[in-house]
Amino acid sequence: MGVFVFLPLVLPLTAWPIARLAEQHLHPRTATRLLTGVAAVMAVCSTVCLALLMVVGTAQLPGNPLPDGWSDPEVRAAVPYDEVAGKAAIPTLCAVIALCGRTLWRHGRVRRRAHRALTGLPGTTVAVLPDEVPYAYALPGRRRARVVVTTALLDHLEPAERRALFAHERAHLTARHHRFLLAVQLAARANPFLRPLRTAVSYTAERWADEEAARAVGSRRTVASAIGKAALVSRDTPVATLAGFAAPGPVPRRVAALLGPAPPVRRRPSTFTPVGLAAWCAAAGTAASAMSSANSAVTLVLVLRAATPL
Repeated sequence: MGVFVFLPLVLPLTAWPIARLAEQHLHPRTATRLLTGVAAVMAVCSTVCLALLMVVGTAQLPGNPLPDGWSDPEVRAAVPYDEVAGKAAIPTLCAVIALCGRTLWRHGRVRRRAHRALTGLPGTTVAVLPDEVPYAYALPGRRRARVVVTTALLDHLEPAERRALFAHERAHLTARHHRFLLAVQLAARANPFLRPLRTAVSYTAERWADEEAARAVGSRRTVASAIGKAALVSRDTPVATLAGFAAPGPVPRRVAALLGPAPPVRRRPSTFTPVGLAAWCAAAGTAASAMSSANSAVTLVLVLRAATPL
């Protein structure tokens, strides 16, 4: 296994340049998909390596349920610094599991509560709540996905801006942005080095919906005006994994992007550009992370099979 078992824990650093450059130079749809894929793969690889380290670390604990052969010096020699790293991986992996579990539980709880709160309302795709607190967000669902908006927010918008709001939230539901947001939230919980990608995807998902709304209403300026007004009066979504119209963050950047020309739609950036080189760097880091975790897993399995008596 050697040093390869530790590489996936730090290789997410190779994705930091693309996390920033993708926001500025890639189409939001491309950036969201690219960053989410990189974050998911790297998070899985780092978690696998934590589990591999935990196997050797657990073998050192008295009364462990593992076979006696797993604590032999030959097995410990397969992982460098196993006495420190192996034992440290145990609480670390437990913390990762707890944080990811809490994120999933909170996401599911908020969705269930939101759907229950809409019980009794007309079964339309838009749920308008008579609430004095202004907010709007996209509520996904297996049977019925709905746009939730309050009368307080609608009162602050002109008719054209309301159409932009509804188009924006429908774009979130159509593209299933909650899945991208949930994936990067879990990735950031699994490896803190992936937090810049979580922040970037939160922005690019909103920009993706902005562009879809501008195309639907036929006016980029109208969408920019609606976002600016909503940001001044509305509050955040009930959970970070649900997309909202005026989520906190770089709202001025979103408005400025809408006041400029539409971003070009390209499946992949040009290679010899800063964003292209950053994308290749992230791709190389992702591939190295996957190969390192696979190499470490196969090596440990072979070592443990040899150390376990038949």
